[in-house]
Amino acid sequence: MIRCSGFQGKRLAILGLGRTGISAAHALKAGGADISPWDDQEAGRSQATAQGLDLVDLNTADFTTFDALILSPGIPHTHPAPHPLVIRAANAQIPLIGDTECFFQEKLHQPVIGITGTNGKSTTSALIAHLLHSLGQEVALGGNIGVPVLELPHLTSGLYVLELSSYQLELTPSLDLDVAILLNISPDHLERHGGLDGYIAAKKRIFQNRSKPLRGIVSVDDPISLSIATELRRHEEGIFLPMSVQSSLDEGIFVTEGRLYDTTAPGWSCAVGEIQTLRGGHNAQNIAASYGALRLLGFEPDAIQRGLATFEGLPHRQEWVGNIQGVSYINDSKATNVQATVTALQAYEDASIYLILGGRPKEGGLAPLWGLTHSIAHGFLIGEAVEAFGVTLTLMGLPVTYSGTLDQALEDATQAALKDNRPDPVVLLSPGCASFDQFPHFEARGDRFRAWVKERQQSQ
Repeated sequence: MIRCSGFQGKRLAILGLGRTGISAAHALKAGGADISPWDDQEAGRSQATAQGLDLVDLNTADFTTFDALILSPGIPHTHPAPHPLVIRAANAQIPLIGDTECFFQEKLHQPVIGITGTNGKSTTSALIAHLLHSLGQEVALGGNIGVPVLELPHLTSGLYVLELSSYQLELTPSLDLDVAILLNISPDHLERHGGLDGYIAAKKRIFQNRSKPLRGIVSVDDPISLSIATELRRHEEGIFLPMSVQSSLDEGIFVTEGRLYDTTAPGWSCAVGEIQTLRGGHNAQNIAASYGALRLLGFEPDAIQRGLATFEGLPHRQEWVGNIQGVSYINDSKATNVQATVTALQAYEDASIYLILGGRPKEGGLAPLWGLTHSIAHGFLIGEAVEAFGVTLTLMGLPVTYSGTLDQALEDATQAALKDNRPDPVVLLSPGCASFDQFPHFEARGDRFRAWVKERQQSQ
């Protein structure tokens, strides 16, 4: 745990007592702050009490006595409407910050790598940490990937690798990274940012508030990221590496025809298309970004290449779960938006895909799937998106089954795959939706997919 001594003697309100909020409460209390933790939900309050925290009902507290409000990133502070206690904090003119701000307020002396983007953040963050570890470095990996930043150890050597969401970036005014990576931007979380412009502004914050020259990596493959890259090159000092997996570059890092190239290492390249845990064009981007981060830190290409081959991948991100009677099962439950589903389809476009879609839909619908229907043998729909997605897939000319639940979709997809006898059948859970209509989080959805496959394998 990182002791937040920078807030010693300060009086702090803490709203939201999930894992992030509780870790912040313990770290700030250990650092000598006077904390007032609260959660709107009984479950959060019970969990905090069980961990020895004394609750303070912020609904009746005097906000003029607080020095700051520490807000969990899942709680809205601007759109679609600010939480009532956020309004009270604004009226009292006290700062609104998150746990990542507390991390940077400590001014730790070890380098920090930050990764953001609509898709690929977790894989890239984990891959960078793996590569550093393979090179003998001490590494602490956390942030949006699962371990709150204040639960990380206080390193005296090594590096921090932080996955940073748009929510976290908005609440971190003192952000100060040694290497900043922007993977991509496509519409997501628009209701929380008041539209696409707000979402873009949040993502761009990864390059702001630095005390040192830029060391950054930005994809130039999507129009928004390309615009940001152009702006950075025009106005920023430091080292900037453009990145592409769609075309060759005169300067930067790129992947073409399954090989990674680095213009800072003339004559060098390595094959990346056959790394099974990093399959697909989106993973080529994750590889390029991770490689680039280590190059910016001074590591040699051949040493980085050796680490790529030993990466085991992440659960719920195109995770190969098993094979039943020739049918492969891929758990991509982390695909909570349709663009992530597109990347999964592209990774398996040579297969016959029995696609499980649905859940709680986000804005935009299934329009990005047009042009990828040739690899979809059949669609199986679950959750709240069943009716709307069914209409769209039918218009695309695809056979559709309204399964309703994940278990039923797995049964329906398995039977269809066995009956159709198509080459290389793959049952792919890549829902393109949030899970909250039927599961508490995408991990639970993926866990259920994995458990169903294991149960079926054991019954064979």
